Amino acid sequence: HLSCGGERIPSPGDQASTSGERWNDVDVPDIVPPQIIFCPKCTPGSLLIMTENYTPVQLFQLFFSRDVLFTIVTNTNEHGSAHYSTASNPWKAIDLKDMFCFISMTIYMGVVKCSSYTDYWRGGDLYSLPFPKRVMTGRKFLKMTWALHLSSVAMDAENEGRRGTAAYDRLGKIKPLYDDMRDACKRNYHPHQEIATDERMVASKARIGLKQYMKTDSTSTGNTGKGLGYESVMELQKPQLLGTGYKLFVDIFYTSTTLFQDLLKMKVWACSTIQTNRIRFPRTRENTLDSKYPRGSVRWIRKDSLLYVQWRDTRDVFLCSTFHPAHTGETVRWRVRSADGQWELKDIPVPPVVKDYNQYVLYSTAHGWIGPEMVQNIIFFHFLDIAIMNAFLLHKELAIAKGQVPMNQKAFRETLAQDLARMGSAPTDMPVQGPAPAPAAAHHRVIYISGDSTAGRLRCRNCHRKTPVKYGACEMVGVVCEI
Repeated sequence: HLSCGGERIPSPGDQASTSGERWNDVDVPDIVPPQIIFCPKCTPGSLLIMTENYTPVQLFQLFFSRDVLFTIVTNTNEHGSAHYSTASNPWKAIDLKDMFCFISMTIYMGVVKCSSYTDYWRGGDLYSLPFPKRVMTGRKFLKMTWALHLSSVAMDAENEGRRGTAAYDRLGKIKPLYDDMRDACKRNYHPHQEIATDERMVASKARIGLKQYMKTDSTSTGNTGKGLGYESVMELQKPQLLGTGYKLFVDIFYTSTTLFQDLLKMKVWACSTIQTNRIRFPRTRENTLDSKYPRGSVRWIRKDSLLYVQWRDTRDVFLCSTFHPAHTGETVRWRVRSADGQWELKDIPVPPVVKDYNQYVLYSTAHGWIGPEMVQNIIFFHFLDIAIMNAFLLHKELAIAKGQVPMNQKAFRETLAQDLARMGSAPTDMPVQGPAPAPAAAHHRVIYISGDSTAGRLRCRNCHRKTPVKYGACEMVGVVCEI
């Protein structure tokens, strides 16, 4: 029998192997596991020049470069001409400026919500949105959405000829963007010590799903016979690329005693929730929590550096870790219902493993640096979101390193949408028709307002425009421009 991660579910006969074990409570002292020295391959964080000023467009184009966009434009024209061209409505070739406008509109649609694409170009009192009409026509946006293609016809045909062989590439249709994004993530950022491995369901069609395994800062698999969860983590966690001493937080799907012990041999700590039916999980029931114990109660068992914890929340939670002590006396203040039904604030004991797991797994899932690792149309939008999020995180880190206040994510997306729209409507003599060796240059050099937020120029000396966003210029939050 297999559990969801690929491990055998223990049978009753396994009970004998754990005889003599007993769950401990917080009155029993615990040890701190041997410490691993954190040795990353390079300095964690942004690998950009920290003293430089980068615009949102420049940061975005670190991931969606003009080279890869030009490739997508070429392949989209090829696919559109073959499949979306008729005698009455022939395909009109798009260029790089059209792609800038298309991405601008996609970002805008994530900020301003309408129920359908066509609503963005509707008139009347309820709609009449000026930005979409200024950027591109609704007809062109829809045709580009339908025809969007990442790979070329020649690449698809060559790969299709290898179907059924070991040389067949299941990611062939997304390879141009996929490879570029992977390289960009490695090139521009190195993870900090706390990292997480998780999966995303990117798309599903009929009974076919595309699952992406990724490494986030708080990437598929071999054939070890130890289960998909084990193989996914071991394939993504490579000390020769990242270094050692990392604290890895994983989802319950991946957790197993074997995985955690093998990671420890690689000098990588691990922490996660765990299913109690996993093989080698303690089978003893002696001194375990039952219904009479209150919220915050703790039981634990240690096997060398491997710690198992049972913690009573609204339900019992089981966790496993190779770097936490079982208890430290820490508490959290929660609203709980008393015996008479009234809500009150109460200090609830919380083990360190629970506190860290909640902090790093939940944070990395919502806000973490994302490296893509493993249809077509959806993948483009998925990678676009990754590029925007990673660009925003770089912006935050760069701003904080300079003692500046970064934009919030909404303002960053708004600024990026406006800047891309301007690039799409730029004069035709701008070099946007072909690939360029580097990200686009900034429109202006920007300087952040510090101190009194009302100080500084409210108009840009170069374009003489006032920003629609408070305390900024040239539509960038918290900045003014100079020539």
